[in-house]
Amino acid sequence: MSTVKPRGRITIGRERMYEVVRAPIITEKATRLSEFNQVAFRVAVDASKPEIRAAIEGLFNVKVVAVNTIRQAGKEKRWRGRLGRRNHFKKAIVTLAEGQSIDVTTGI
Repeated sequence: MSTVKPRGRITIGRERMYEVVRAPIITEKATRLSEFNQVAFRVAVDASKPEIRAAIEGLFNVKVVAVNTIRQAGKEKRWRGRLGRRNHFKKAIVTLAEGQSIDVTTGI
């Protein structure tokens, strides 16, 4: 019989928290997530799910239930006839515990 070790919470410094969480995503689609007690953030590309969880809990003093991430490739765009590329970025959909909320309009 195999035993599964419980995963411990990681701790990160205040500076790393601000590096991990870049900005809230305020779009019509992201706003609809609030119906399911979820908030969307733009996060660092190298951030892991435990790091994102620790950063959100540390910065906003809330309980995070789940973190889902999406890696978005930058689009190729033309500007004045020349081909350019937007930056790649990562989004995090954070599910909060029942009764918890984050007001993204006030800032950190």
